[in-house]
Amino acid sequence: MFWYDNTIMLIIPAMIISFWAQTKVNSTFSKYSRVNSINGYTGAKVARMLLDSNGLYDIPVEITGGKLSDHYDPRNRVMRLSNDVYYGSSVAAIGVAAHETGHAIQHRLRYFPLILRNSIVPAANIGSNASWILFVAGMIFKLKPLINFGIIMFSIVVLFHVITLPVEFDASNRALKIIEDRGILYGDENKGAKKVLKAAAMTYVAATLMAVSQLIRLLILSRNED
Repeated sequence: MFWYDNTIMLIIPAMIISFWAQTKVNSTFSKYSRVNSINGYTGAKVARMLLDSNGLYDIPVEITGGKLSDHYDPRNRVMRLSNDVYYGSSVAAIGVAAHETGHAIQHRLRYFPLILRNSIVPAANIGSNASWILFVAGMIFKLKPLINFGIIMFSIVVLFHVITLPVEFDASNRALKIIEDRGILYGDENKGAKKVLKAAAMTYVAATLMAVSQLIRLLILSRNED
């Protein structure tokens, strides 16, 4: 059957990169979580300072469960920080909090890649769940239209990942510039924050590579059915 096809080899490099990226972000965050900032600001304090300085007084900063689960929710206009970041005063916590603030600023400025990404989230969510079901059903029952529809749905998922890259890199660049310009971090602290955000960005690169590899595999498997 197709799921035993040797095209599985296409995604192995992406799987290795994904594993490396996740390991890297965890180890880097852990390392700089043990480096306290000179100013001693918590992640929550930094997020509040940066939001207010950009006129975003109405966006609350809340705690969310999990580790590295920090995110800005554009739909509800809420900043959610994990416990370690919310209460932490480390270089890692400040870097992550500033990064999420970068997303809030993007939203206020109507940064096009962010607006585009948000607009396809519903379709991408449906595609991530339904595309493989449609594709597998099409392969089993030899229904080419169903196979093609599954590929189209998964292509939306790939598009979401591709658009995510400039969104995340821009948020990190904004964060690093702000915390340096405002003197929130100093010298080597800024370098540490940069390493944390760079490691986090690699997880998005890895996810994109995985999605693209999967799409190529689907296309090859589809062609083999012709």
